[in-house]
Amino acid sequence: MTAGEAGAQAAPAVPDTAGVGRSVSRITIAIIAAAVLSYAVIIVTGRLLTKADYAVFMTFWGLLFGLGSAMSPLEQELSRQAAHARLRGTKVGADGVTALLVGLGAVGLVALVPLIPVVNDRLFPNFYWLAAVVLVGGLGFAVQFAVRGMLVGSDQVNPYAGVLLVEAGIRPLLILALALAALDGQITLAIAVAFGSFAWLVFVRPARAHLDPALPGDPPRLVVRRMLMLFASAACIATVVTGYPAVIGVLAPGGDPERMAEFLAALAVSRVPLVLFSAVQALAVPVVVRLSQTTDGQRRLRRLLALGSAGAVTLAGVGALIGWLIGPWVVALLFGSTYVVPDWVVAGLVWSAVLLAAVQLLASVLLARVRPGRVLAVWGTAAVCTALALVLWPGDTVAKATFGMVVGPTLGLIVGMVLTAKSDPVDISAAPAR
Repeated sequence: MTAGEAGAQAAPAVPDTAGVGRSVSRITIAIIAAAVLSYAVIIVTGRLLTKADYAVFMTFWGLLFGLGSAMSPLEQELSRQAAHARLRGTKVGADGVTALLVGLGAVGLVALVPLIPVVNDRLFPNFYWLAAVVLVGGLGFAVQFAVRGMLVGSDQVNPYAGVLLVEAGIRPLLILALALAALDGQITLAIAVAFGSFAWLVFVRPARAHLDPALPGDPPRLVVRRMLMLFASAACIATVVTGYPAVIGVLAPGGDPERMAEFLAALAVSRVPLVLFSAVQALAVPVVVRLSQTTDGQRRLRRLLALGSAGAVTLAGVGALIGWLIGPWVVALLFGSTYVVPDWVVAGLVWSAVLLAAVQLLASVLLARVRPGRVLAVWGTAAVCTALALVLWPGDTVAKATFGMVVGPTLGLIVGMVLTAKSDPVDISAAPAR
């Protein structure tokens, strides 16, 4: 009997339903509070800046949080490692450190690209140093997501929720202080936003308690290979989630700045479903790890996946209808009467947001089963189809961006459902698939 098998037998194979429910509730409350604070920043900056400057700011916002989104596999991988370590009664070993180093290297390389003048001119015209803020904030996000993964995988739900709240809470406080001091320029507002990516400094100690770099793990080359595949998947995620404004600027530039500001405002409002699903996604990997330990747990997981996928499509349709009926009114209420968005734009964006949440959950299952190639296939489909729509679809930039957001996540969900169904729930406490 191996140490992993002994740990699996010593720990409950099937998660305590009440315990998972309490964890989801606590994380949901923290995520909703953090989302309200983040939306406050988006709305306040929309009123502080001109429409043209706001379009640049939202491109910065999308790029910074796109890098953060690209670090989500780091959180999920360390969550998986921590969940296995907890089952074995040990700590996360050298694999966790290797994963973090790969994350720091990846985010650093990507964040250097906006510093290239020709790219910078497209993304941040007249605000070159926004790219430097993205670089520093992106590195902070890498560590933050690693800390979050260690906490949630070790069932440290309260500190995990604390990271979310501190990150989101510090931004509006700093922006309010800057506004009162009449320092609310583009760069200073960006620095205030990036400051939140260092909230991990408050919570590094409880996460560090579950790490022992001296413990051996997989050969570093295998960990690096796995993480690079997951980061490639995350890059695809970023192109259709938080980084979408930057992708539009690169692939479909030249749109009317005022109409683009209105579209980006609608995009921000439509992402509420992603926020509501975030708590479930945060716990998805450790729960899948535990469910996969028994035959009964595997049956429960298959049933949940089937019902969840069908429910997501239904919910997307209902959300699109609501977006069609009241979406333009909500955007005007939050951002001002000058923000006029067509009803079909909001409907398409809400549809895509619900499906993106479902795709994220399916990808989390594949990640928990250590199938990085299939995770990449799911998100690659969504990203490539979205990019092709931006380049090839006729019409103005708003039409291209809306259609891209509809077709990419829809096809990504179909591929995700197929690959998840074909992914046998093997004993994922065994060595990762090579």
